[in-house]
Amino acid sequence: MTEPIKVDIWSDVQCPWCYIGKRKFESGAAQFGGDVEVEYHSFELAPDTPVDFDGTPVDYLAQRKGLPTAQVEQMIERVVGIAESVGLDYDYDHIHQTNTVISHELLHFAKSKGRQLEMKERLLKAYFINGEHVGRIPDLVEIAVELGFDRDEVTEALESHRFLPDVKADVALAREYGINGVPFFVIDGKYGVSGAQDAATFANVLSQVQAERETTP
Repeated sequence: MTEPIKVDIWSDVQCPWCYIGKRKFESGAAQFGGDVEVEYHSFELAPDTPVDFDGTPVDYLAQRKGLPTAQVEQMIERVVGIAESVGLDYDYDHIHQTNTVISHELLHFAKSKGRQLEMKERLLKAYFINGEHVGRIPDLVEIAVELGFDRDEVTEALESHRFLPDVKADVALAREYGINGVPFFVIDGKYGVSGAQDAATFANVLSQVQAERETTP
């Protein structure tokens, strides 16, 4: 039995392309058909964002990027359309723009329980589809409890910021790799794929890695 192909993915909970990229990668991995092991790593697109931003995602992007509101609205309309093409129904009217550092801490908590992938999917859905707040501890605790985690244990982990060093380590490693945008996929520790590429691209890279393994003594 060969080892599964390890895929390390840097991603942020409030990154629209990360959710789209997740779906495209999953589709590519299914096309590939081999054994793949996925681990998510923390990346903060906007670590200076307040927990309770007073405004809409359109307001935030217009301010941050210095773009006209109409242009930002067009950008969002485009990303919503692409999300729909992979089965995701983004609801930008109800998104709570926030700081995602504590949601990354929750992802590391879930990883310590062997349930990181489940939590990642739930947090992306919370932010982009359900209109839930993913920046405040009480809201994140409710999401974790819904998934069957122990309320007191999650609360303690988030309030003590026990997993903050793990978040910072992921961010530092991204910097070391030269990653400055997400999603970013590192496949088998040697191939980097940037952005929400087509499923076929991921399938091809995974197949290439598999072929190289089979020809290397």
